[in-house]
Parts: sequence; structure tokens; C-alpha cells
Amino acid sequence: MNEHENVELKLIHMEDVVSKEVNWLWYPYIPYGKITIIEGDPGEGKTTLVLMLAAALSRGLPLPCDDDKEYEPIHIIYQTAEDGIDDTVKPRLEKAGADCSMIRVIDETEKELCMTDDRLEQAIVETGAKLIILDPIQAYIGAKVDMHRANEIRPVLKHLGMIAEKYNCAVVLIGHMNKASGSKSTYRGLGSIDIQATARSVLLVARLRDKPNIRIMAHDKSSLAPTGDAIGFEMTEDRGMVCIGPYDITIDELLVGNEGRGKKKLDIAESFIKEFFGASREIVANDILEEAAKRGIKRNTLLTAKKKMGITSAKRKSDDGTSYWMWVMPEARV
Repeated sequence: MNEHENVELKLIHMEDVVSKEVNWLWYPYIPYGKITIIEGDPGEGKTTLVLMLAAALSRGLPLPCDDDKEYEPIHIIYQTAEDGIDDTVKPRLEKAGADCSMIRVIDETEKELCMTDDRLEQAIVETGAKLIILDPIQAYIGAKVDMHRANEIRPVLKHLGMIAEKYNCAVVLIGHMNKASGSKSTYRGLGSIDIQATARSVLLVARLRDKPNIRIMAHDKSSLAPTGDAIGFEMTEDRGMVCIGPYDITIDELLVGNEGRGKKKLDIAESFIKEFFGASREIVANDILEEAAKRGIKRNTLLTAKKKMGITSAKRKSDDGTSYWMWVMPEARV
């Protein structure tokens, strides 16, 4: 259709729109039904992080700093144009403890996959996948699409976003960053800025200059929820990528490799928990979560401190049969 042809006017009446809440695969980092970008320089651990998340999700295990949430195993579609699935991807998934029966790969032997390929939607329908991972972005844009031109990239990402929304499926795109040292992170993603603009969440993964075995994941953009805490991970030879908890560091500090203020936020959260418990051994989970929010302590930080202190969760029932959660301090800490 010619762009100058007349199109019938259709108005959406706002009073007829039904409001709905955003569902989360990993709050506040990865929403369902939307596009999330995980980006960073080559070799910084983006793919390692994503494979670690996929392994946990395939078994219904808690994600980093989110131990209180109950997960169900989900089906995952993982596409990579950079690593062999037999000699690299599967060994890394196995090392991370994945249930590989929950993870599928669309065969690209006869034809390479792109974001507008019908096979992507067909795979979601056939498997019931709730997470799609495309690694890297530029490999799945499409051979005839210039990722630096907004008018070419927008329709591709819009199509992908519509599929994500239609099936309430989280889409994670892994992207490399350009070499524009000193630029704001928003402008360091490869391709048109519209790629970052389309995503509802953008996560940056980078290493610390003085601690190269430490990787930090930081929230660069968060359109649907408050910005999440940066999270630190240690790269180990035997256990792979191990979460070490929230890290007090800004995006600007991370881009130049500075450590920032270390894990001070975790210390603050621990002190707050001790204060809230007082002489009690059990407290209502919702009460401490609400008070922490009032004091500006983020949920993920609080839950990491809880785990570090050995505090467990126990389900209780009120007189009317309603269930609620309690936090229980170990005997030795009372």
C-alpha cells in the first residue's frame, strides 16, 4: 500500500481499554510479553549470564536475588549464531544444571532465522515457550535490514514485540556494544538507537577493571518498574557464574570498570533486618518488605541479605484459612 493512500480512521476509546498489569519473568529485569536487551562488550559474560538464567528457569529454580519467588519450570527457545550448540551451548547448559528437555533450538540448517520468520511464532505455539533468546541481535535482524536505519529496524522489532505480547512470552535479545568509549550507554549499543528505545528493559553486563573475575549486571533502562539493583557475579572455574548479591555501582562507573561503592547496600539491608527482627524470631514477610520499600531498600537487596543471614521462609495459616509467609531467624542468630 502506498503511504499516501487514504486509510479508514479507527479510534480507540480509552474508556473501553481494559487495564492490565505487567507480568514478570524476573522482576524488575525481564518482563513477560515485552522485549529485553542484555548488552555489553564481547567476552564480558552476557551469554554466560543468559545460559545460567535459562538453566535455572528450565528447572523452576530461583533466579539471582529472588529466592522468595516460587517458579515453575518453563520451556525456552534459544537461538545463537555465534556458538556451536553441541560443543559449546549444551556443555555450558549442563554445567549450569539445566534440564535440556525444556530447551529447544529452531533448526537453521536450510534457512537462517530472523525476527520476522514465521517459524518463531510456530515454535512458540508448538512448545508453549515462555522465553525466547536471540544471540546476538544483529544476526536475527534479517539480511536485507540495515540495523542502523530506524525506518528499517522499527517494523522488525514491532513485529517481534507483537509476538511477545500475543503469547505473553519474554523475549531477550543479546547485543554487543560499539567502541565509542566515554559515550552514554544508550548510545553504545550497536545499530539504531530505536533498538534500545523499543526494549522495555535494558541490562548492561561488564567486568570490574581491578577484579576481572567479577561481572556486574546493571539496569540501564527500566520502563515498567523501578530500576533494579545492580547484581554482582563471580566467574569461577568449577561452578561457573555465581551470584554474589547486589552491588552498589552506577552505569557510568561500570562503563569505565570502576568498582563503585562495593556491597554497601547489602550491609545496610542486613542492619535493617536485625533492627526489624529485634528480639523476635519470626516476622511477617509482607511487613518487612513494605517497611524496606519505605526506607529505599530494594527487594532484591533485602532478599539477598536474608539469604546471607540464613533466614528461612515458612508458610502459616490465619484463623480464616488464609495463607501468609513468615521470615524465621535461625536459632543461632536470635
